[in-house]
Amino acid sequence: MMGSRDLEKNRDVNNNQSYNQVNYPQQSSGYHIETSERQWTSWLVPMIVVANVAMFIVVMFINNCPKNNFGFDGCVARFLGRFSFQPLRQNPLLGPSSNTLLKLGALQWDKVVHQHQGWRLISCIWLHAGVIHLLVNMLSLVFIGIRLEQQFGFIRIGMLYLVSGVGGSVLSALFLQQNISVGASGALFGLLGAMLSELLTNWTIYANKAAALFTLLIMIAINLAVGILPHVDNFAHIGGFVSGFLLGFVLLLRPRFGWRERHQLPEHARVKTKYMPYQVVLFFIALAALVAGFIIALVMLFQGKNGNDHCRWCRYLTCVPTSRWECGK
Repeated sequence: MMGSRDLEKNRDVNNNQSYNQVNYPQQSSGYHIETSERQWTSWLVPMIVVANVAMFIVVMFINNCPKNNFGFDGCVARFLGRFSFQPLRQNPLLGPSSNTLLKLGALQWDKVVHQHQGWRLISCIWLHAGVIHLLVNMLSLVFIGIRLEQQFGFIRIGMLYLVSGVGGSVLSALFLQQNISVGASGALFGLLGAMLSELLTNWTIYANKAAALFTLLIMIAINLAVGILPHVDNFAHIGGFVSGFLLGFVLLLRPRFGWRERHQLPEHARVKTKYMPYQVVLFFIALAALVAGFIIALVMLFQGKNGNDHCRWCRYLTCVPTSRWECGK
């Protein structure tokens, strides 16, 4: 079965619901910025959703289950014609075949390394294994991404999304060399990691800091723990999360707010805001770690290295064998 990235659960911001059934405090619950700020109009995240849905339609059109399965025998939702899904024994997520995904840009180590198709590190982010995979990822993107884009703008969130997605793809290719992988989960975990680093680097401007940090850590731990189930590409999750976490210190730091209020200055007064010293330190440490990590990982990947040779226990990060299931070698 293909290595899909579909285990992230949606989080409802407006109704204070959960991301994987853990409440994330919003502004109404005390997790808020001490002063109001400009809100951006979110348009990039909706466009990414539209692009992913459009790409899935194109994939299903090309897949053409009836033709490739010699008729409708075995195809799911046969009334959809050439858009019907592969038999459930091939793809239980209601989607195309692995061959179609591979043809259209799914991530595979051999093609990236030996056939010099590095573009697959990006193209795989826009492909999904099925309707269920697509639905879960897009709901997660809407509930997480729109909030971040409203606060920080489309440029920074767009960079976070793409860099995190590539980071997840690189780590996945290093450790899962026998499978193919598709999905936006690495990019989504990058946004989740950026939420954590944003909270840490802007620590002084939030209320109820400890409660917000604890809730966010529990939420992250549950999401990563679910990734140890079989057939889930947890390396993409981890790579995306680490990339987004580091990049969040670089892109999402805020100037020191509250200075105007403490000095009782009027709204129209010009105030020179400054960054806290710890923000500057975290900025340079995170930037150096991010650049070094990408350089090392990419060099190892294109030299054909197998990450499992350098970390024997790392295979358990993506699948833990139990009496109920086995993990691939």
